[in-house]
Amino acid sequence: MFTGIIEAIGSISTLTDLGDNFRLVVKTGKMDMGDVHLGDSIATSGVCLTVVDKGSDFYAADVSAETIKLTGFAHYSVGHKVNLEKAMLTNSRFGGHIVSGHVDGVGKVEAINEHSNYIEVWVKAPAELAKYIARKGSITVDGVSLTVNEVKGASFMLWLIPHTLKETVIGQYKVGTHVNLEVDVIARYLERLLLGDKAADDNTHAGSDLSMAFLAEHGYLK
Repeated sequence: MFTGIIEAIGSISTLTDLGDNFRLVVKTGKMDMGDVHLGDSIATSGVCLTVVDKGSDFYAADVSAETIKLTGFAHYSVGHKVNLEKAMLTNSRFGGHIVSGHVDGVGKVEAINEHSNYIEVWVKAPAELAKYIARKGSITVDGVSLTVNEVKGASFMLWLIPHTLKETVIGQYKVGTHVNLEVDVIARYLERLLLGDKAADDNTHAGSDLSMAFLAEHGYLK
């Protein structure tokens, strides 16, 4: 589990096609690798990866072709900057929100508006994720725990202060940048919980037309 508080900006040094999967090597920048062991998890721009090799300033991870396809990794190449966070410890300070490192979809930056002491970033999420994104709710963008300030359809707006821009890859965003999105885990569990006994129906799954119809019928989607 992660918190969405980024520890360092890394960069992809190699991306090797192994046929069924890819071997990714990430330079870790200022992140301390002293307490990282083989088999540990590191969130890499929001994607939970297992360390299969490591050194004082790098780690390697195997990434399935499916993960590449379904995340922003499809748009990454050697030199691409990534946000890094080690899995939290039980005695860690919980500064963000619960982040699993399982990407729900890829969004795209629609607009960036600069203000005197912050920037306003609009992101278009996949349509199927829109129902999970709420004003003043939490969302993870490239592994960063952020608060949604406004929602319009499947688009949402973030306010970002200079510190966040400096310490994460968000400072390098441009219109059209693809970003990994993970919605608040509470929203996903709540949708399933509200189905009650209907959740056991083989034809029911979170996000399906049937589950949405059920929730609407009982007044949860008003």
